[in-house]
Amino acid sequence: MYAPAGVKTNHNEFPIPDAMKAWVLGDPGQLSITNKPVPVPKKAEVLVRIDAVAICATDLEIIYHGPPALIQGGLPFNKSFTPGHEYMGTVVALGPGVDEYKIGTRVAVEIHAGCGQCKRCREGMYTSCHNYGLNYGDVDKGHRANGFTTDGGFCEYQVNHVNTLVAINDDMSDEEGTLVVTAGTAMYALTELGGLVAGESVVVTGPGPIGLMAVAVAKALGAQPVILTGTRDNRLEIGKQLGADAVINIRKTPDVVAEVKKLNGGKGVDYVVECSAATSAVNDAVRMVNRGGRVCLAAFAHEEVPVDVAHIVRNNIYLYGIRGEGKSATHRAEAFMQQKRFDATKIHTHTFPLDDLPTAIRYAKDRVDDAIKVVVKAKMDTAHKVAAE
Repeated sequence: MYAPAGVKTNHNEFPIPDAMKAWVLGDPGQLSITNKPVPVPKKAEVLVRIDAVAICATDLEIIYHGPPALIQGGLPFNKSFTPGHEYMGTVVALGPGVDEYKIGTRVAVEIHAGCGQCKRCREGMYTSCHNYGLNYGDVDKGHRANGFTTDGGFCEYQVNHVNTLVAINDDMSDEEGTLVVTAGTAMYALTELGGLVAGESVVVTGPGPIGLMAVAVAKALGAQPVILTGTRDNRLEIGKQLGADAVINIRKTPDVVAEVKKLNGGKGVDYVVECSAATSAVNDAVRMVNRGGRVCLAAFAHEEVPVDVAHIVRNNIYLYGIRGEGKSATHRAEAFMQQKRFDATKIHTHTFPLDDLPTAIRYAKDRVDDAIKVVVKAKMDTAHKVAAE
């Protein structure tokens, strides 16, 4: 039975085995299930029993291409690496000295634990830690990014720093719990990095999970109007349900920039959150905002993107990237979800057992049944897909 020295457990309520099932990445696109030792929490860490983990587009990039994962200073392939980062679960063991959380607490889990000592970490921008990936060999700077630089959540247990945990209520479903960090990313983009205040106008381009959560968060923050653009009417309809005041199907609209301005009283908006990664999206975005507006780039482009820098300079437009959920934005997003300011479960479409992860990934990658957010769970009685209600 799992009993590391100095680690507090409660086997009567939460028995922990010595070994766990875990998926590992071999060559690109090749996942296999194996057994790994259950990891041991150190100082300021807890062991989380993973109850559910969502599949993110970034997971697909890592599994099939490698970046932005960085394992032992290189690509993640054939290093016994377990991907997956959007997970939630239950605290089942406490590392030495941990009293911030109790065994049995349900938590959503942020991805990044910064080193805590570099300039960015001290500013609260731990997703931009200057010591990213420097956690191997003779030098360990303390940075962790589960599913990126260390083992992630496509397994049964994982260790997390207490700074990465967000307690969630028992009335929040496991599936909804996996979406807290997605909403936190949108919050970070619009508040700390963006500075959005109530009454400002927002366009979100691309109705994927981040884009749809950006709509929900923007509306909850008091943005007016919130406009969503995309190519799929059913996803645009979900955007309406999450608070979009107007939606634009760009395949049916000859001039999307002109349509945005028409919907905003004939002028550009204050913010654009770009979530589509389309080649033309950045130039469209900088033409959608008014002078002095802000454009947040939230999607990883797959190729170099030409940008009209002269237009940006002439119009004093602010362009900034966003990665993850810094400055504890996830805690504020969870508060919105707890208060039912929006229903994040509207983007959850499918659930699979952990044993059937390859099928879940296929659904997410190929958008089978128009999958949006696909979740896998370690404890399921059936190996068949369960459609979200």
